[in-house]
Amino acid sequence: MSDKNQGNQINQPVSEDRDSREKPDVNERNLTANPGDRISDQPQSIEEKAKQAAIDDVPDITGERITVPTYFVVDEPNGEKKALHHVKDAEEISDVIRQARLDENGNRIW
Repeated sequence: MSDKNQGNQINQPVSEDRDSREKPDVNERNLTANPGDRISDQPQSIEEKAKQAAIDDVPDITGERITVPTYFVVDEPNGEKKALHHVKDAEEISDVIRQARLDENGNRIW
């Protein structure tokens, strides 16, 4: 860099680079935004997945206390049940919500 450009350079305070292969990375340490975001390495039944809460009885932005399931269990058009993870399958959950319609009796129509 020339002397002329060095005078125009802005130096900002930043933390030291913490990237080190001596320590396990976030994925290797199983760190997530909250523990309920983790997906088990062991196979689980839909019933087991349905009982899990990602966050339980915590205040949301309005102060209301909420519980968010780790998995949303949905009925497939063919009658099978499927457990969708609230983070990994968020796009598919949105698609299911858009597809769901109710008739005049409150029954879901696909």
